[in-house]
Amino acid sequence: MEDFVASLETETPLEGLGLAAKLSWEMIRMVQPSKGIRDRLLAIYEDDAESILLACQVIAVNFQSIAAANEYWRGRST
Repeated sequence: MEDFVASLETETPLEGLGLAAKLSWEMIRMVQPSKGIRDRLLAIYEDDAESILLACQVIAVNFQSIAAANEYWRGRST
């Protein structure tokens, strides 16, 4: 397995959101390693609002983990 994340620590919430999206995409790649199949599925899902909202939910859950790892950006909130 490729090490695509050195750390969950980020400097800013925006960087954390980008990392959450990257983690989500890498999870998809782990579950479906075939690029051809992923490309076919993406063509189907890109017009499905429910699928897009579910993808956003996965990113949001990953963002929660990253925010916790960053102590909600260094103690600004708990």
